Amino acid sequence: MDFTVRPVRPEEYERAGQLVAEAYLADGLLTFGEDDTYVHELRDVRRRAAAERAEVLVAVEGDARAVGGEVLGSVTFVTAGSPFAELSGPGEGEFRMLAVAREARGRGVGEALVRACLDRSRELGAHRVVLSSTPDMATAHRLYERLGFVRTPARDWLPLPDLPLWAFVADL
Repeated sequence: MDFTVRPVRPEEYERAGQLVAEAYLADGLLTFGEDDTYVHELRDVRRRAAAERAEVLVAVEGDARAVGGEVLGSVTFVTAGSPFAELSGPGEGEFRMLAVAREARGRGVGEALVRACLDRSRELGAHRVVLSSTPDMATAHRLYERLGFVRTPARDWLPLPDLPLWAFVADL
């Protein structure tokens, strides 16, 4: 593996946020434009990294000690009670805003970020990890299922009238 997953550093906030917003917009995961409130939330890594019960992890080129390595991907890991938690309840970890730079796809970056969230959940004593995904994210769904997540329709939800989110759950 030619990259490392670790907590985001302050000097990487802007690039990590930009990467997530660009990925969501370029992949057509958002039906609204650049100025939408959610796009601003995707970009605001500083706020997520400072939030209680939230951690932003990044995959960066090279090893963990490297300074200035290129940010290849990012994910926000949360636990129940975090202002960024959507589905997680007591004893559950959750991840959101997973994105991999287009030029880094196919290198295992997304899988490494998800595995880091699973590991972090175990470290915290969680018994389950949950996530939400749009129905059209078939590539992500295959990754989640390969890593032990099960589609859980009973936990599906609608943050907006035209935006269904599917739930996936992995028991640890």
